Amino acid sequence: MQKELLAEHLRRYHPGALCAATSRELERTFSIKGTELRQLVNQLRRAGIPIASNSSGYFYAATEQEVRATIGHLTRRISGIAAAIHGLNRSLEQFDTDQTRLPLKGGDGN
Repeated sequence: MQKELLAEHLRRYHPGALCAATSRELERTFSIKGTELRQLVNQLRRAGIPIASNSSGYFYAATEQEVRATIGHLTRRISGIAAAIHGLNRSLEQFDTDQTRLPLKGGDGN
């Protein structure tokens, strides 16, 4: 129910990028925390509701370009997260896995 209220609120009061609402504003309006707001936005987007965002906040997309800009931003975030995962995987090479394995017999590896 709350996600429908959020969608309607954004559609009515925050149409287009120039009318974006900050996360803090929406958190106060709906008495929710930031993590819950992001989850609701994600659910709405997955359902095909054009909730867009930019550096000013969230808004109900008024144009195709606003949706495309949000898609671009999300795509860049995915790329950044993938790069971080790749770097962390590379960092595992510095750990000597032989030292973290327990010997199977007798404590001396034999």
